[in-house]
Amino acid sequence: MLARGNLIDSRMLKSLFLFAAAVPLFAQGNYEVQVYPSETVKPGATMVELHSNFTVQGTKDPGDGTLPTEHQTHETLEITHGWTDWFETGWYVFSSAAPGQGWQYVGDHIRPRVRVPEEWKWPVGVSLSLEFGYQRPEFSKDTWTLEIRPIIDKQIGRMYLAFNPTFDRSFHGPAVHQGLEFSPNFKAGWDFTKKINAGLEYYGSLGPVTGFDLLRDQQQQIIPAIDLNLSPNWEFNFGVGVGMTGATDHLLVKMILGYRFQKKS
Repeated sequence: MLARGNLIDSRMLKSLFLFAAAVPLFAQGNYEVQVYPSETVKPGATMVELHSNFTVQGTKDPGDGTLPTEHQTHETLEITHGWTDWFETGWYVFSSAAPGQGWQYVGDHIRPRVRVPEEWKWPVGVSLSLEFGYQRPEFSKDTWTLEIRPIIDKQIGRMYLAFNPTFDRSFHGPAVHQGLEFSPNFKAGWDFTKKINAGLEYYGSLGPVTGFDLLRDQQQQIIPAIDLNLSPNWEFNFGVGVGMTGATDHLLVKMILGYRFQKKS
């Protein structure tokens, strides 16, 4: 009986560990839920965005010492400046509010990004983003992380497609030993009018590249979303996300509102 009990305990601990290791990476994504386009901000211009995300149904007791995500409101300020036709730098400040938790500073990241210039006339848009920063341990046990995000997109008639085969790396926390983890993002949208694009966004966190987690331990979320192109300077995105695995927050509402400050000629 003792041996069987030890076997059950070891399995339970393993499952809890996999779940705890997966949650921090997705928690970071819950602050900035976006599939990136390849385009960078024009030189001299500055884009200011507010990412507002509310978790309707999430974790109630993560079991790893982080705060529950259910009913958390995440507000992220993103400021991106374009330096050249192919290089920009973004800076993020994360915050969170929830009943019983108050309003709290979560962390901040910096994100340089380069793109393939348009004059190269590649058949698809291509850029590469590197995002590095810190989150407080109350919100992510993996406090120092790096995100490597290749970006590929293409406009085909009215159809817009974007793929971000993202890789995450923890430098401090329980996921350090896992090395690079694969977190693919995908977007497919249709231009119903010149100002309205609607479609689906997908966000995943599948586990280490050396061997993906079991399906039940992966992060899988689908978000029907709409983009409004009301002005060259304004950006608006809205969507409702549904988690498809037990390790994913089950219901998320997200909105992005941005304004582009153009350089005066």
